[in-house]
Amino acid sequence: MNAPATAPVSDAVRVSPSVENSHYVTPAASIARDRGVTLRVVILSLALAVVLGYALPVIDYKLNNTFLGGQHLPPGAIGVLLVLILVINPLLRLVSPRWGFTRNETLTVYITCLFSSLVPGHGSENFVVPNLLAPFYFATRENKWLGFLQPYLKPWLTPALNSNRGLNRAVYEGWYVGLHRNEPIPWGAWMVPLVFWISFVLVSYAMLGCLSVMLRAQWAEHEALAFPLLRLPLTMTEDMDRRDKYGMLSHFFRNPLMWCGFGIAVFVQGLRGLHLYYPDVPDFPLGVDMGPLFSDAPWNQIGWVPVNIYPMVVGITYLLTSEMSFSLWFFYWFFKFQYVAAYYLGFQPNSLPGADGLPDKLFTGYQMGGCYLAYVGIVLWTGREHLSHVARRAFGRVPASPAERNELLSYPLAFWGFIISFALMVGATWASGVRVDIAIALWVSYLVFAIGLTRVAVEGGMLALQHHTSPLAAIAKLLNTGQSQWLTLENGVSSASLFQAGFVIHMRSFIMPSFVHSFKLAQDNKIAARPLAALVGVVILISVGMSWWTVVRMGYDNSGLTFGHHWWAQDGPKAPAYFIDSVTKSSDTGSAPARWLWLGVGIALTYGMMLARSRFTFFPFHPIGYMMALTYSGATFWSSIFLGWLAKVVISRFGGTDTYRKLLPAFLGLALGDVAMILFWLIIDGWQGRTGHLLLPG
Repeated sequence: MNAPATAPVSDAVRVSPSVENSHYVTPAASIARDRGVTLRVVILSLALAVVLGYALPVIDYKLNNTFLGGQHLPPGAIGVLLVLILVINPLLRLVSPRWGFTRNETLTVYITCLFSSLVPGHGSENFVVPNLLAPFYFATRENKWLGFLQPYLKPWLTPALNSNRGLNRAVYEGWYVGLHRNEPIPWGAWMVPLVFWISFVLVSYAMLGCLSVMLRAQWAEHEALAFPLLRLPLTMTEDMDRRDKYGMLSHFFRNPLMWCGFGIAVFVQGLRGLHLYYPDVPDFPLGVDMGPLFSDAPWNQIGWVPVNIYPMVVGITYLLTSEMSFSLWFFYWFFKFQYVAAYYLGFQPNSLPGADGLPDKLFTGYQMGGCYLAYVGIVLWTGREHLSHVARRAFGRVPASPAERNELLSYPLAFWGFIISFALMVGATWASGVRVDIAIALWVSYLVFAIGLTRVAVEGGMLALQHHTSPLAAIAKLLNTGQSQWLTLENGVSSASLFQAGFVIHMRSFIMPSFVHSFKLAQDNKIAARPLAALVGVVILISVGMSWWTVVRMGYDNSGLTFGHHWWAQDGPKAPAYFIDSVTKSSDTGSAPARWLWLGVGIALTYGMMLARSRFTFFPFHPIGYMMALTYSGATFWSSIFLGWLAKVVISRFGGTDTYRKLLPAFLGLALGDVAMILFWLIIDGWQGRTGHLLLPG
């Protein structure tokens, strides 16, 4: 990998290494006087977990307005920071300078909000709830879904079945059509499935948390990754511990360039929101319909090409290294032009078989799968010395280093916690009727995606993380063609489909990036590790319990069929039934050798890129762009990323590094202004009852 370039700095500052100086600079005077986890922080964090645990499902699913979570710079968490810094802290300091929140207290609140904003909302594991109901509600005599659900699912997996495997029609029909007034919610049918699934979710979180402890030092210190998504909260809080007349607001909030960027976002999103309510107000369009431009062959093979400008994405992209931002939009078109090339070679991509659970077509989908395998393998190989040290610590072969004492968990506890959690997940999946080798394949695939997507967040600054891959289907088609002999009803494919759909396919809000970001913040700012770990654990517990209770209750009170987020309640939860149907029928016409070939192409290209990056400093490509090109987030963000990349390249080329640094506040202000307008319009939309008002992708 390319060596990070850092400029010389004075003794007055402490610099965290980054690529092209795109990371943050923290004044030495702001090193914490406190340990962060104070009584008022605990009370505030727990209260926010309750409020967000209830509010986010309502905003995301019922109203389908802009998600306060759903991405790894959560508007909900940034919004809490904004209110703390600009409203609560000034009021407290007017009463007494000692009453204001310190920087570490504020960052601790932000850390807890990384979890309370992501756990309850879209893309999190509460997607399990509609997955347990939709295949039963939408089953018909024609699709015959009940034939592979009712006889093969354990009754404790879903409230749609009673203890004798009979159908609880009132349970799933009541959730989708709503209950009559005074009709009680059937909590009795939900009790056992909820206990199982919530326990399973908490075990998966424990596994990801332990894995994050083991990887943090390697990524944050040995490889010095940029962590671009931490730049905004750190800059917002940089001067909070000052006691002079300027300490009430940081230098960031007194920078005119920041307010310029902030004002641009507020003006644009304000005008667009007013146009939504008052059509006579002129609109400020941020999207272009590219469909008519690609209507004739061979360009019609390219398919959907959204062009949307999101100010928040443009602002964050400015922080990335040039090769990273270039790769994130270049590889989107790299895959699109593969379709054009295939057309000229005599193959029509639109008529080729699908990618067996991978996005898009066979020859592009398996490339992405190969990229994940190669990139995660290289990442783990790069950190082999550190991981070997963790393993030796777990077996008592080496003593603890002084640095380990500052980790949220000791390395032995993290190592064995990871092993035990993984074993419990495999064991629970096996107990549900899934053959053990299938269970292991499923959760190993989950870990590959978790590690790969977490690197996308901490290295590439991508806001939304997705892959939309059905790994069990892809593996089955690599093993054979036609009707699957590996995934059968007798081997537990029905139960496996629920785990895969609820956890593995849609990982937009999975929380491993939150763990890694939190541990980085705690380590760098000397926040008390063990109290923070306990607080985060309680926040997660409250967020999971509150959000699942809200999701279940919301369907019976409002009818799942009326939810604004149609995909979450109706279309997406059909995935388990579609998956079972696809692997148990002989409809495959693809070739297993061709799949292996394209998987190998993805592996080879990824390895070649990583090798070239380690040899040539000018090499412009990064595999993270390759990994994200076929995803929904890659498609919706590519044009915004292109603008952010173009702005950085032009400014750096003609203005130099100094100009680039001076304009950083303007682009951070652009992102912050977008968050401010998200909060503003959520309040207005909630007051007016408007749905479907999205300032970021839904």
